[in-house]
Amino acid sequence: MSVPDYMQCAEDHQTALVVVQPMGIVPEDQFFRIYKRIASVSQVSIRDSQRVLFIRYRHHYPPENNEWGDFQTHRKVVGLISVTSCTTTKEWPQTSDRFQGQKEVFGSTLYDSRLLVFGLQGEVAEQQRTDVAFYPSYDDCPDVEKRVEDFVESIFIVLESKRLDRATDKSGDKIQLLCAPFEKKDFVGLDTDSRHYKKRCQGRMRKHVGDLCLQAGMLQDALVHYHMAVELLRSVNDFLWLGAALEGLCSASVIFHYPGGTAWKSGARKPGVSSAADAGKRHRPGALTTNGISADTSTEIGRAKNCLSQEDIIEKYKEAISYYGKYKSAGVIELEACIKAVRVLAIQKRAREASECLQNVVYINLGQLSEEEKIQRYSVLSELYELIGFHRKSAFFKRVAAMQCVAPTIPEPGWKACYKLLLETLPGYSLSLDPKDFSKGTHRGWAAVQLRLLHELVYASRRMGNPGLSVRHLSFLLKKEVTQSLENYTSKCPGGMEVISLPDGLKLPPVSFTKLPIVRSVSLLNLPVSLRPHKVKGLLGQGMSSASPFIYSPITMHSRGDERSKKIDFQWVQGDVCEVQLMVYNPMPFELRVENMGLLTSGVDFESLPAALSLPAESGLYPVTLVGVPRTAGNITINGYHTSVFGVSSDCLLEGLVGVKSSGCMVEVVPSLPRLQLCTSLPRSAHLSSEDLSTSVSLRLFNGEMQQLTITLENIGTETLNTLELTSKNLSTKEKLFGEFLTWDLQDALSHLPLKSGQSVSIPVNISAKLDFSGQENLLHDLNDDGISVTGLPVSSPLRQVLKPRAENKPVGSDMLEAVLTFKYSGGAGQVEGYSRELSLGVRVDVEPSVFFTRVSTLPATSTRQCHLLLDVFNSTEHELTLSAKNNQDLVLHASECQRYTHTHTQTPPSLEGRAKKEDRKNEKGKEVKSKKRKKLIEKASVEGVLNQLILEHLQLAPLQWDVVVNGKPCDCDVIADCRVGDAVPLEVKLTNRSKSAVGPFSLTVVPFQDYQNGVQNYDLQDAVSFIGSNTFYISTVKPTENSVCVGALLFLYTGDFYLNIKFQDDSTARDLPPAWFCLPSVHVKAQEPVEL
Repeated sequence: MSVPDYMQCAEDHQTALVVVQPMGIVPEDQFFRIYKRIASVSQVSIRDSQRVLFIRYRHHYPPENNEWGDFQTHRKVVGLISVTSCTTTKEWPQTSDRFQGQKEVFGSTLYDSRLLVFGLQGEVAEQQRTDVAFYPSYDDCPDVEKRVEDFVESIFIVLESKRLDRATDKSGDKIQLLCAPFEKKDFVGLDTDSRHYKKRCQGRMRKHVGDLCLQAGMLQDALVHYHMAVELLRSVNDFLWLGAALEGLCSASVIFHYPGGTAWKSGARKPGVSSAADAGKRHRPGALTTNGISADTSTEIGRAKNCLSQEDIIEKYKEAISYYGKYKSAGVIELEACIKAVRVLAIQKRAREASECLQNVVYINLGQLSEEEKIQRYSVLSELYELIGFHRKSAFFKRVAAMQCVAPTIPEPGWKACYKLLLETLPGYSLSLDPKDFSKGTHRGWAAVQLRLLHELVYASRRMGNPGLSVRHLSFLLKKEVTQSLENYTSKCPGGMEVISLPDGLKLPPVSFTKLPIVRSVSLLNLPVSLRPHKVKGLLGQGMSSASPFIYSPITMHSRGDERSKKIDFQWVQGDVCEVQLMVYNPMPFELRVENMGLLTSGVDFESLPAALSLPAESGLYPVTLVGVPRTAGNITINGYHTSVFGVSSDCLLEGLVGVKSSGCMVEVVPSLPRLQLCTSLPRSAHLSSEDLSTSVSLRLFNGEMQQLTITLENIGTETLNTLELTSKNLSTKEKLFGEFLTWDLQDALSHLPLKSGQSVSIPVNISAKLDFSGQENLLHDLNDDGISVTGLPVSSPLRQVLKPRAENKPVGSDMLEAVLTFKYSGGAGQVEGYSRELSLGVRVDVEPSVFFTRVSTLPATSTRQCHLLLDVFNSTEHELTLSAKNNQDLVLHASECQRYTHTHTQTPPSLEGRAKKEDRKNEKGKEVKSKKRKKLIEKASVEGVLNQLILEHLQLAPLQWDVVVNGKPCDCDVIADCRVGDAVPLEVKLTNRSKSAVGPFSLTVVPFQDYQNGVQNYDLQDAVSFIGSNTFYISTVKPTENSVCVGALLFLYTGDFYLNIKFQDDSTARDLPPAWFCLPSVHVKAQEPVEL
């Protein structure tokens, strides 16, 4: 089927199709007179029944559409009425034969036919025949309607007979397989005995019976059959016929819900719904047969039991359309189903869903369509869009149909039809041909489209040979012609804003071109960030209004009708260039040149800098920036703008413009301020993403490296710079930074103030990148993979290892530090009012790793006041480095090399912990890294980030400080006390408590011994050493910050080297404290011969 019926609606499913055609030579006007009378019989109440048969008449119907009659019975031609003229008896045989030939075209589906003969009189005309009616003339045929009613009743008899035969078919399992035309070749050779095939036959027959019931006026029976057909067809995935069953179910439901019809001009239909009792009378009794078709369904029918709801109707329509879309040959069926669904949606006021269905109609491919079919398709789409309220879309498709009427492929273009359709598009595009409508308010519609449409009307009227219409339509396009003439006249006499007075006293006011161009919005722009004035915090409240006694009021005090009088919350500065942005567009179909465009202001002395612009044809919104310089301080109001177009000067005030958006046109102008320009010794870079900056610099440093940045500030303004402040803010929060990132000395720069116009000052800023130097996990992993036990090296092992090169090794990633330097400065009259400016500089440093301390540990030294700090240092750079520290030998590290570095550290008391860290960072832990392959760089590396709490405890003295003095000489592990044999040697033990709580009491025992340096120690020295008094000392409780001293004496009887081991007695008090708190120095005493007198 290739010819769609765009007039289809859901209620057409209950109609019987009758074709009315002329036969032979019949005057066209006479035929349509008779056709109109025949078509008036659109519904006939069947005698002896409450049912109504609806008839659909067509005077032209393609025979190929009739082939789809089994698929949907309302597409089948069941009746034929031929209209012919026959004046003589000799013509009758030929007329009769021609009638028989016309019946053969639809012979397979016709239920009955009629021939209406006009003009034949005599013996032949007096014959009584049911299928032929003779009339003397087209004017003398009074009973045409009565004969058509009889014809319709005969069609109903055949229809009812076929319905009953189909419903009570007792042919067993051999049910005929109904097919769509394109399906017949697909079912050749199928297994007709399969269960799947039988269900397919049953489902299709159920659907066919539903169609017949719907045509026969049995709505509820049709609903039952459609539901059964849907279940059967869905079970066998027969999608084409399932879609048809769903569409039939939707049509029956639409007929029930909307008895008035869904067509645009629906006739007064009588409800054709019959009751269940009537249905029972119409059916013959019978039971369910073996083929699955019930002979009596009256017990299943309720008034609206099987009827779909209004929402379900659309859902089922969508489902049916989706099934049709699976078959390329069912494109027409799909298109007509979409149109039916749109009509239902229009009644339900669901315009958006209806638009989606119509969009689907646009994209349905029906193959090669004739130009006439294309015109019909676009016209129907236009009417459907108009039906759902989409007026502009309707106008679009109607305009497409108009252009199709004069397509190049048409031999004789229809300019009259084109012109008629174009006129019908005018309301959709908000265009009227009455000039009075233009003065009723603001412009509506798309100006560019309206101009194009007027051009097309002019062209169509000219091609159809009506010059009067062309002249009338050209009057709407005179704007372009007037502007050309205007340019010629203004070249001799420029137009201005002066009032012209005529001799008779009439005054002509100036005409402003407020729509050439059209302004849609006005926005006052803030100054650039570096030029914005900032109010001193202490002076913020001086300018606050005290009109309201409340701190906050939700009621805005200004007039709502005057939005342009609102004051904007930013300020302009006297003497600086200020900007106002206008969003304009050119509605004309030609380029628009605007000259001398500037601002109209009031309130302060304002110097407007005029601009010139050229707007392309139909430009759309286009930003235009107008600039000027306020010469005095105060409040300035932007009243409008002035232009010069086509040589005519216009002053356009904002209060006279309609539809202009503005957030306020009044702004405060503060007194003049100095203006600084910033230059740096480093090249500029991209701004930091998180800050609004004046300029930015970036550099790359090794970890621990410091570089100096020189910032030059030049006063490029007219005012003198009096004050200057510099602050910084670190933006990097992820990385742990040791020390100050940015440091500077501003005293030298301040000594040059005040800074006059044209002068400059330089400020050096030191950039120090000092991050964590501890080894990263991936680095430790690589070291371990190369056979180096980083955390388990013995003290004496000389670690010198180079990492093996690996292709898959990735370089250690660099870190990034970001900060913002803010220069706050002021001067001139603005400083008196408490205003200043800020200039910001972003600094970004990419920190590359230099050295890593992969392992840090401590070992005790020979002195109790010292320890050894062991560092495993890894060179992560590609250069050779030299490490140096105070009182230590330099250490050379090659690229990717790890070595152990040892440093002797003097312990500090706990109270000096903070100072110790600072000293360590400056001295012992500071390293100078020198590169031999690059320019000499000095870097300071700190191990502060890798020192854990245990190592920090080792680097400081225990809270209990023990001092031993022998013979007046403090003793430590490396100190030897001298004495004489026979002399009393004083022994003093002093305890200083630096902890936060009291300690003690303690008992100490002094045990002398001799070390023979061969592993043998002799403690049996009763004859060699004697104590004067007891060898046990007792120390009472010692409070914090206090000390206790125990005094004793020894007597050495022989010469030699003796050692004193001071032990603590095991008691509960000592066990509660850490063992590290009881580290007493070992005492070495050398007894010598006495001095002879």
